[in-house]
Amino acid sequence: MMSNPRRQPKNIEVSVANWLLNHSLTVLRISIGVVYFWFGVLKFFPGLSPAQDLAIRTIQILTFGLLPDGVALFLLTIWEVALGIAFITGVWPRLTLLLMFAHLAGTATPLFFFPQETFTRIPYAPTLEGQYILKNVVLVGSGVVLAAASWGKAICHVAETAVLKPDIPRESKSSSRSRQSLR
Repeated sequence: MMSNPRRQPKNIEVSVANWLLNHSLTVLRISIGVVYFWFGVLKFFPGLSPAQDLAIRTIQILTFGLLPDGVALFLLTIWEVALGIAFITGVWPRLTLLLMFAHLAGTATPLFFFPQETFTRIPYAPTLEGQYILKNVVLVGSGVVLAAASWGKAICHVAETAVLKPDIPRESKSSSRSRQSLR
């Protein structure tokens, strides 16, 4: 029996849609992890990260100069690599997202601390460093999607648990019928 050639593209479309529904959040999470891991590892090697000097100067301002440059860079490196590993493996998703949002808030500050270095024409023409920072808007959006999925699952789980196992025991149908027969 020959299959209908008009139905085949629809089946492919449905298969692709199902694959995307089942795997898109995982692909997004791992992609963010690869970016964090890669950019973090670069900071282990002096001079490889184009953001290294700007990051050190920013941390100096944020910490009021309390951290030596080497310590500041090491802590940032560990933070980024740890975020990368956490995103790639999927461990502690909510904590990972909170730490990512805190990191991204810090990475945006050079736009305000060093506008002459992050823009050729303030505020609409970013330098390469400014573009490096502004691309984080995509990470923020991706983090919001992952947060919605993570917290949404938790909320659904709590609601489902409340429906399945309420705090106040419900009467069974048989006990309710027996009560009615007693009246």
